[in-house]
Amino acid sequence: MNRFLSNATNRIDTKGRVSVPAAFRSVLTRLDVSELYCLQDFVFPAISVGGPELLDRYESQIEALDPFSEEANRLSLLVHGGGVFAKLDAEGRMMVTDFIRSFTGITKEVVFVGRGRYFQLWDPETFEATASKARQERTANGVASA
Repeated sequence: MNRFLSNATNRIDTKGRVSVPAAFRSVLTRLDVSELYCLQDFVFPAISVGGPELLDRYESQIEALDPFSEEANRLSLLVHGGGVFAKLDAEGRMMVTDFIRSFTGITKEVVFVGRGRYFQLWDPETFEATASKARQERTANGVASA
């Protein structure tokens, strides 16, 4: 499968690195992703992580707009100003940088959350609260589980 599914929590080591879950590393390998594009999510306090195609997808949206429009400028501000590239080390770890920590509130542990074609980095407590709220809202709207 070439999708990021499920979630896993890993501890940040003393050097500020966290191991990417093996299942996620397998997907990255199958997709031949060696450089990760990390983007501050537009809605949640989470970092979205994917290969260069994630950046390409956003840049295609920007290019379809009038380059002088406010919408194009706002989207570029978020996509380019709110994004960085990262790499995994030989042991499959990534650095949890200040860029990640300040936006997410992550301190000691990271929840890796599959989002299909990309995954996200979350603070554990924030993820649990957000997922619980999403379940409650879905149930309140009368939508049954599949």
